[in-house]
Amino acid sequence: MKQTVDARGLACPQPVVLTLKAIANAAEVTTIVDNQAAVENVTRLARSKGCTVEVEEKKDGIYLTIKGQGAPAEPTITEHVVVCSTSAAPAGPLVVFVPGDSLGRGPAELGERLMGAFFHTLLEIEPRPKTIIFMNSGVKLTVEGSRALEDLRALASQGIDILACGTCLSYFELTDKLAVGRISNMYDIATALLEAGKVVEL
Repeated sequence: MKQTVDARGLACPQPVVLTLKAIANAAEVTTIVDNQAAVENVTRLARSKGCTVEVEEKKDGIYLTIKGQGAPAEPTITEHVVVCSTSAAPAGPLVVFVPGDSLGRGPAELGERLMGAFFHTLLEIEPRPKTIIFMNSGVKLTVEGSRALEDLRALASQGIDILACGTCLSYFELTDKLAVGRISNMYDIATALLEAGKVVEL
């Protein structure tokens, strides 16, 4: 069965959410979008589900043809291990949530220095987060000229996933200045937060 999702004009994360619903019920889905951020977000979602994606630009939009629902996950073999501990460890990964470009309350210049110092220190300590999420004015830390840029690049090189809210980058007109990490959407961000064992908000 084939299905078409017209996501033109829809704000993040609607193109991803609608595509996710469609591929659960159809062997082939064509999602139509009108911007590059939506192309990247839908493509990433489809590939994470084991699907192939073909992209074709037409006069009336960008067409993404998604085929296959992916191979079924291999059965998980569970080993029963008894672990004695005085406290329960978090079940999921550590996520750092950055909703602003300044740390703490007070003068902006001081807050920016503290934020830069935090990411520099993060390179030297454990445990490291699996994901760092930047939203609202926090996305300013991921663009050219950011005080924290070099440290964030070093963290990314160590395998830490850095997500920058695409809507936020667009709002501040910084999309083309992103210098580290990847443009993300509310679906990916919400999933990362909800699946985290611990979320640290700065």
